[in-house]
Amino acid sequence: MITTNELRRQIDGGDFDQTFSRLYVDVLAARERYTNAILEFEKLWGEREVILVSAPGRTELGGNHTDHQRGCVLAAAVDLDIICVASPKRENNIYVCSKGHDPRIIELDDLSPCESESRHSGSLIRGIASWFDRDGYNIGGFDAYTTSDVLRGSGLSSSAAFEVAVGNTLNLLYNGGAVTPEEIAASGQYSENEYFGKPSGLMDQMASSIGGFVHIDFAVPEKAVVTPIKFDFATSGYSLCVIDTKGSHADLTSEYAAIPAEMRAVAGYFGKQYLREVDENEFFGSIPAIRAVAGDRAVLRAMHFFRDSANVKKQAAALSDGDFSEYLRLVNASGQSSFTCLQNIYANSREQGLSLALAISERLLSECGGAWRVHGGGFAGTIQAYVPSGFLDEYRTEIDRVFGNSSCRVLSVRQVGGVRVVP
Repeated sequence: MITTNELRRQIDGGDFDQTFSRLYVDVLAARERYTNAILEFEKLWGEREVILVSAPGRTELGGNHTDHQRGCVLAAAVDLDIICVASPKRENNIYVCSKGHDPRIIELDDLSPCESESRHSGSLIRGIASWFDRDGYNIGGFDAYTTSDVLRGSGLSSSAAFEVAVGNTLNLLYNGGAVTPEEIAASGQYSENEYFGKPSGLMDQMASSIGGFVHIDFAVPEKAVVTPIKFDFATSGYSLCVIDTKGSHADLTSEYAAIPAEMRAVAGYFGKQYLREVDENEFFGSIPAIRAVAGDRAVLRAMHFFRDSANVKKQAAALSDGDFSEYLRLVNASGQSSFTCLQNIYANSREQGLSLALAISERLLSECGGAWRVHGGGFAGTIQAYVPSGFLDEYRTEIDRVFGNSSCRVLSVRQVGGVRVVP
């Protein structure tokens, strides 16, 4: 570890510019951001020996709501991240101060779920520490300051980035880096499911923890098969955009929870727990009976699972083969399946920002070879679009005109997942 004062001096001198260039497009902006984070840490705790950790947000490229049914997903880490300045201490608690949020202090003597912490970041910290302790890894106290530019409610998974940052901090401070990226991802999902109270799958945490383009097969979640895909998106001639429709995720937990619940109801008809365990042909042959048991929407959502999980494998193959036009065709197929079968585009018929953004994108991009789809959990928030680079200004102008300035955010794919920034 290194003292905060010396670390600031080295950052100002450009000693970490090569490291920053692997993580960020703008190295000078990264210098300023890390220096400011260290200064905020010093305001709270003075000069200390620290580590710096970065964990990226992620973008879902294929496999919308397939991970929780043990299906396949395609995802990539992006150049927006959370950075964490952390220092170990003797006191047996974790104190995290995140920019713009109330501090969280988690006592490590009792790691059982705390009802008063549910639905905020304290529950995620406690849950990750509990997972480490349960699985035989070391835990210990630390003080940390975090700051994030992963847009909240954007489908880029700011929560997963936070979880991966906390997991990496415990790993580096108390386990010598022995915890694998896959295990760190698992600790994050465990904390969301068991402590935060959100029935999320594992895709978000896995993409953030590993980095780059990844195809993930969740047939056995605790031993998920992660296949990195070598593809240089910068050579595609397209810009990857996330469009924030400014919709609110408030009070939508029941909508998200209904998707896995209905999919599992279909699986339950066959005596199975997950749709991955159900024979697809047997499912289609049993639709009349399933309708009576689980309802039409559950049938449609199961149809989406089979369709989109298979689509992911084709997307991954297209990227590996360098066939980007085929990849874009498959992106649109994924988006259409989410819209018509998964039905996670809107919950309130009077608020249909996602539908509007998709319709506008179809109008603007269908003639120039672009692609568009819902991004992340759905119901509110963001869509994803692939825009020919020469058409980006026109597309962004129209999107911002409808949804407000800076609604269209251009992303870069980050090849590095959760990482210790300073050696």
